Amino acid sequence: MSKKLRAAVIGSGFGGLAAAIRLQSTGFQTSLFEKKDQPGGRASVFRDQGFTFDAGPTVITAPHCLEELFALSGRKLSDYVELMPVEPFYQLCWDDGYRFNYNGSLESTLAQIQARSPQDVKGYQEFLQYSKQVFDAGYTELVHVPFLDFRSMLKAAPDLLRLKAYRSVYSQVSRYIRDPKLREAFSFHSLLVGGNPFETSSIYTLIHYLERNWGVFFPKGGTGALIAALVRLFQELGGTIHLNAPVEEIRENENRIEGLKVGGQNEDFDLVVSNADVMHTYSKLLAKTAQGTKMAKNLAKKRWSMSLFLIYFGTKRKYENIAHHSVLFGPRYQGLLKDIFHRGNLAGDMSLYLHAPTVSDPSLAPPGHEAFYVLSPVPHLGLSEKAGGIDWTTEGPRYAQRILERLEMTLLPNLRAEIVTQRIFTPDDFKDQLNAHWGSAFSLEPILRQSAYFRTHNRDPKIAGLYFVGAGTHPGAGVPGVVNSAKATLDVIHADLKQGVFEGSPVFIQEVAPRGAV
Repeated sequence: MSKKLRAAVIGSGFGGLAAAIRLQSTGFQTSLFEKKDQPGGRASVFRDQGFTFDAGPTVITAPHCLEELFALSGRKLSDYVELMPVEPFYQLCWDDGYRFNYNGSLESTLAQIQARSPQDVKGYQEFLQYSKQVFDAGYTELVHVPFLDFRSMLKAAPDLLRLKAYRSVYSQVSRYIRDPKLREAFSFHSLLVGGNPFETSSIYTLIHYLERNWGVFFPKGGTGALIAALVRLFQELGGTIHLNAPVEEIRENENRIEGLKVGGQNEDFDLVVSNADVMHTYSKLLAKTAQGTKMAKNLAKKRWSMSLFLIYFGTKRKYENIAHHSVLFGPRYQGLLKDIFHRGNLAGDMSLYLHAPTVSDPSLAPPGHEAFYVLSPVPHLGLSEKAGGIDWTTEGPRYAQRILERLEMTLLPNLRAEIVTQRIFTPDDFKDQLNAHWGSAFSLEPILRQSAYFRTHNRDPKIAGLYFVGAGTHPGAGVPGVVNSAKATLDVIHADLKQGVFEGSPVFIQEVAPRGAV
């Protein structure tokens, strides 16, 4: 048998780990390179004074896409980590005291709508059917399909037109729902993947049905426990992970991958999969190439998602009547989103997402204590610079106090007196620690003209052997999005392998799982 092809994966976020596992499961000898001192990328973990804090994703949906990674080698996700159902999915809160428990029970949902706005009960049922249609077409059929040429986009066009993908999430929700607060309740999901509900394609309403169909989960031990499970699987399969190993350069010769430069040393690989920020990949790692320069210029013209301001904090008391996930809407909805996505202002008001993992898993804090993180969407650095700039070194601590004061007045009484540990993470940290262009938290903004074919392709069009996974490529951000990006990308790699793109393709091509096998 010929020697195995060597594959390198840059970045160990969910997308990178999923790609590495799929590569190793199907016969490639895979090495994973991570800049930080622990795996996970944005899903890293830190601990302080007995508290465990997940730095990144906290909402786990569509667990089947994670289960597939284990099924490739005849294993079960449940043998590695426990996914605990979260109920309600989110508690939605407004300053006037109104609460909506966004959950998986249709009966409960209809009862809450009936109590709030009886005229919207029928409209919601129609919206749910629409969301299912979008899910069937946009997720089931297209989420794992790579859009490498315009013909693939044309094939999807009839469904996109039929489902009115040219409409925004908010405008489509508003066709069915009249009450302003319920419109917010059923349109905020696009913010979870970096999109403005007033501009993001209505295709993203599929998230509503996706959650209702499969539920919302949280890994016992935190999201870091899920990352640890994926790392364990990868290593059991024979893969190698390198920590504290920032990639300095992607090496290519005559538009063909040669390998990487890491720690001043050249490493040879037959193919490279980048889970790094797409702008960082082209502008920094491929800076010496014509393709890198060209693509970086193209990406510079794109619209990038908002950034986030986060506070991780632990309290010396437990709080009653809080949910695992809470969304606290501000007094403005569309106006605040204009400040974040267009004006670049740090607004006087804010909307917040509060994560309280100890509601589901008390082991993440000392006994009698509570662990939290709260995030506020804010403009990315490029947009805020145009508006005069935000100096996060001075504004960060002030903004943190404003957020904590708001939480104290709404959900967490006497909060600031109860905090025993606290850390902030700003747009500057997204840029510096995660190589995120403009400190964007979700890469390219998920508008229609930056989706599918119009997003960074899963395979570079010029450099043979260079592929992408993660939020910047198809299908986009969010845990299901980046995990499915690996499935789409591996389909392309397998097709290239069969077509002899890689010199000396080995006999083990027959061992590659066929598309749709899992």
